[in-house]
Amino acid sequence: MLTYDLKKDSHTSLYEDLYQRIKKDILSGTLSPGEPLPSKRAFAKHLSVSTITIENAYAQLYAEGLIYSIPRSGFYVTDLSMHRGAYLSPDTERSKPNQTKEPSTPQKKETYFADFAGNEITPDLFPFATWARISRNVLSMQQEELLTNPPAKGVYSLREAIAGHLLAFRDIHVDPAQIVIGAGTEYLYTVLLRLIGTHGIYGVEDPGYARFTDVCNSFQVPTVGIPLDPKGVRSDLTERSHVRALHLTPSHHFPTGITMPISRRMELLSLAKTSSTFQYLIEDDYDSEFRMSGRPIASLYSIDSGDSVIYLNTFTKSLASTIRISYMILPRPLLEKFDADPSLTTCPVSNFEQYTLAHFIAEGYFEKHLNRMRNHYRKKRNLLLKTIEESPLGKITDILEENSGLHFLLEIPDPKTDETTLIKNIRKAGIRVKTLNNYRQKKDLPPRKKHSPGKQITLLINYSSIRPEQIPEAIERLYLGITQSP
Repeated sequence: MLTYDLKKDSHTSLYEDLYQRIKKDILSGTLSPGEPLPSKRAFAKHLSVSTITIENAYAQLYAEGLIYSIPRSGFYVTDLSMHRGAYLSPDTERSKPNQTKEPSTPQKKETYFADFAGNEITPDLFPFATWARISRNVLSMQQEELLTNPPAKGVYSLREAIAGHLLAFRDIHVDPAQIVIGAGTEYLYTVLLRLIGTHGIYGVEDPGYARFTDVCNSFQVPTVGIPLDPKGVRSDLTERSHVRALHLTPSHHFPTGITMPISRRMELLSLAKTSSTFQYLIEDDYDSEFRMSGRPIASLYSIDSGDSVIYLNTFTKSLASTIRISYMILPRPLLEKFDADPSLTTCPVSNFEQYTLAHFIAEGYFEKHLNRMRNHYRKKRNLLLKTIEESPLGKITDILEENSGLHFLLEIPDPKTDETTLIKNIRKAGIRVKTLNNYRQKKDLPPRKKHSPGKQITLLINYSSIRPEQIPEAIERLYLGITQSP
């Protein structure tokens, strides 16, 4: 079987590293035309990586035409003899040892007193006892299902449980057959690029969620950042950009916290219906479970009448960042493409995780867990806001968009130094934090709100991973970092 020493400690993702190595072997002739590639599961076990790593590497090779698939057989190396061009001979390539240099000393992970940029939850918030009991029941009662390959969309009981949850919580009426389960949102993004196509331009909010842009870049798909106004992503600029699809977070924009009003949503839906190029809105319902005031805003999907919206959500925020289970709802045209794609045959999430989560949702534990988490985060947010307001930090900052999701913005209207120096000073004080500019594609965009001189710096305060007892000292340290002289 193919063996590669993947760079697990590098800045390159595992699937990119694997894709590059297989590509090199195909182009050099080390892998012969028609040669079968290992099955995803066996290859993942052999390399000690996740199945999704293999899935993404194969997807990229498939998209570039370097491999082809035979239904229910697997992937095979494409014959490139007429197109390979001038490369080193296969024998020369094979004789070269892998000279990847290991770092002389292991890199130390930075530690902070408080992390306002992370999204991990503390162990005491996860329902371990309930999860363990359900897991034991699944192992004892569903042994046959656990050893049966799941359909490409995921096990039906989980899709049915998700449909029931969406109806009760988001008033979304959906057939479980439209739901696709994936191992993380990034995997679902790769599936969408295959279904919608890698030709044309994809629009992203600017500032916005960088993961979708990263996935597009890995497939060499161009993206364009579309600026926001107080109502969210601008529909006029979306139209002028001639995008094929637009990724957006309308219920709680990341990172600004803007909630898109119904008027702007209808503009975008109308544009998708009438445009000759613009086809789909990719709605990432980011943080919708944690709206801190009022009922959750109606989803874009629930008001779409033209099969234009793809709805995505994940359990990484509501349960734990290590539970890599996400899902999407496909409109009918893309659902037909998904069902007809011979390479989409197996769901990358294990049956065990899927059945456990299905019971957790269907038996009402997920709803109870969400209620507990909302109460916990509401108390933590209120304590954090009160601490800021009563501290010296409150006198030199403005708080924006504090009622949505698990983060808010802290604007510094008159910083003593530039942004890079400011972040270094805050880091020296033991605090990790990111700024709004970390999420911009166009770094020269003007600030969104207040204090028109334009010098202000806006911090993102993500409070999901900080403990309540840390808050007083964390705010004091943050203030010291901000006020430190250059």
